[in-house]
Formats: sequence, structure tokens, C-alpha cells
Amino acid sequence: MNVYFRGMKQSVTILAIESSCDDTSAAVLRNGEVLSNITANQDVHRDYGGVVPELASRAHQQHIVPVVVKALDKAGVDKNDLNAVAFTLGPGLIGSLLVGVSFGKSLALSLGIPIITVHHMKAHVLAHFIDAPRPSFPFLCLTVSGGHTQIVLVKDYLDMEVVGETIDDAAGEAFDKTAKMLGLSYPGGPIIDKLAKEGDPHAFKFAEPKAHRPLDFSFSGLKTSILYNLRKEKEKDAAFVAKNLPDICASVQYTIIKILMQRLRLAAEQFGIKDIAIAGGVSANSGLRAAVAEAGDKHGWNVYIPQFQYCTDNAGMIAMTAYYQYLQGDFASMDVAPKSRFAI
Repeated sequence: MNVYFRGMKQSVTILAIESSCDDTSAAVLRNGEVLSNITANQDVHRDYGGVVPELASRAHQQHIVPVVVKALDKAGVDKNDLNAVAFTLGPGLIGSLLVGVSFGKSLALSLGIPIITVHHMKAHVLAHFIDAPRPSFPFLCLTVSGGHTQIVLVKDYLDMEVVGETIDDAAGEAFDKTAKMLGLSYPGGPIIDKLAKEGDPHAFKFAEPKAHRPLDFSFSGLKTSILYNLRKEKEKDAAFVAKNLPDICASVQYTIIKILMQRLRLAAEQFGIKDIAIAGGVSANSGLRAAVAEAGDKHGWNVYIPQFQYCTDNAGMIAMTAYYQYLQGDFASMDVAPKSRFAI
């Protein structure tokens, strides 16, 4: 896509900022191509076993200027060449969002250019359009992260419908809280994924909760099942976790993936769609990636899995979403405020 004014093509250059949780990220995009994607992580949360909102917002304040400067430098773009500044409006931690929103609005105001507000979960879906191969419309996207688990029917770049979602906890949260029960550090999902490769996925059986609607998810009961199981086994043997850690991790991961895949297969059948994508932080999980690829071979799906750098929270996906909004003239006013909850 290109933008034309009075018969002349205009280059579109956008700076994007992502600060919805604990990663500060900035990216530069020109004409639909991501030129840079820089992210600063926050290790401070490891000591607390989860993200501490106040510490996250303080770290964003420290990181945002260096990250933006590095993104512009790597892209070889001067700030005066920008056509718009985009940022995540929500959902997310309100203090973290506020840093990105405030910085984005201030920079845009100083440059006299428009701002574009981006929905974080829409951006995870549109991460699939950063690189080839790209899915065709309509397609289904299983979006799985620490805070969200959704099946999204994607009709067009900016036309999406959530057809299934979690009614309580998200899959990523189930991974992280299980890791905490097992005495593993934060974030626990990648650690469980690594240990699961060495274990037996059928060693232990855990509950597979069902929601009222067939495409919805529930992970609260699974966490409770894991907790009670561990408590019972440790009463018999205090060293139970240490002796069985890979098997426990493999069994937990198998159960979570089984729940996700059951709903995804049902959605594909219900809507008659063969283009299937996954997105969000948990889409980096090797077990889930393998399960989706295997299901693709079995059911004749065209499977789309993003690069690892575009799975977790990143500004590249914010920039790509903002690009399509720019083409539609979807700009925001300067009085816009961040939203902790933000429906697609």
C-alpha cells in the first residue's frame, strides 16, 4: 500500500512506542517496512516473582529516551522526517502505558505531527504482516499472552472479532504461576518450556476446565488442580518437585496446549477457515508452535507463526498496526488517555 496526495506518492515514516507492561520498546517503520525494533527488558521483577506496576513505570521512564534514540539511529531516520508517532493506548498497566502515551504525545506535539493510538492485542495479530509469508483474510489468530487468551476472527487489517476468550486467567498466567509454585524464577513460561523438553508429558494428569461457551477458555481450575496435586505429593515426599521437575513441567505444558488446541480446532471447523495464526508471548513456546504445525499438517491448515522477536511485546507490531491506521487517516486527538482495559 502507498499513500498518494494530488497524484504524488508520499513516504510514510512512523515512530512507534510500546510500554504496556514491563518492556520498553520503540520501532521505526517506513512504507510498511520495519527498519528498527529496539526493546529494553526489566530484570527488577525477577526478585518479586511477577511484574510490580510501580517499578515497571519507573523503569519505563528510565528506558524510553535511550530506546527511542537507538531506534531512530538504527533506522537511519531523523525525528524531523517522521510523519506520525504511534503508541500503545491499552490494554495494559496504567502507569506503564502513561509513560509511553505521555512521551508519544509530547514528541508529536513538538514536531507538529499526528498521533496514532494502537490496541495492543490488535497489534499482536498484525505482527504477522511484518514479514512474509502473510496470512490471507479471513484468518483465525490464537492470541496468547500473560494477560490475554483469545481466538480472533480477522476479517481485514483493522476489522477483527473476538470469538473466544478466557473467562478468568490467561494461559501465560497459568505458566508463570505454576513456575512460582515450583520455585522457578520469573518469567516462568520459558523455563517450563525448556524443562518440558526433558520430561514426560503424560506423567501427571491435571484438570482441563471448560467454559460455558465452547470457544472460551478457563485456566483458574487448572492452576488449582496443579496446586492441590503438588501439595498432596509433597506431603508424601518433600523432594517430590525436585525429583520430578521435568515431568511436572512437561505435563503442565501438555495440558495447557491441549486446552488451547481444542478450542482452536473447533473454531477452524466452525468458521471453515484454513489460514491459522498464533501470536502473543506464549506463541514463542516451542510446544505450542510444534502443536500448531502438527495440526496444520493433519487438518490442511496454512499455519503462520511470527519470528520470536515479534511474539513478545514489541514496538514493531505497534508500528505495523499504526501504518494501516495511517492509511485510513485514523489519527487521535491530544487529549487521549491510556486505558487499562480496551476491547477490540
